[in-house]
Amino acid sequence: QVQLVESGGGLVQPGGSLTLSCAASGRTFSSSDMGWFRQAPGKEREFVAAIRWFGDSTVYADSVKGRFTISRDNAKKTLYLQMNSLKPEDTAVYYCAAGAPAHIIQVLDAAAYQYWGQGTQVTVSS
Repeated sequence: QVQLVESGGGLVQPGGSLTLSCAASGRTFSSSDMGWFRQAPGKEREFVAAIRWFGDSTVYADSVKGRFTISRDNAKKTLYLQMNSLKPEDTAVYYCAAGAPAHIIQVLDAAAYQYWGQGTQVTVSS
């Protein structure tokens, strides 16, 4: 069983920055595809970014490309999302997710992930 705990959310002004963290329990973090998703009020959960366990390749949604950076520290079993140039439309609850260990998953598809955190609120407002 894997548990994921997000932190780092908060209130930030437009143009500001935040770094989200996702701490994982268990032994399979280093062999799991990891992703960040977000859900704004009244909207469906949407893909933000993902990083593969094999080769550390990354994928980003067009809406965050060039502004957000996903990374992982396997020794600390922690996933990160560095968010720069934040916009009001980035306001949402952000969730981290883990795929099944040693599997290459369709990282853009929320249904492909096996474990989810509880989420952390990010609010971008002046």
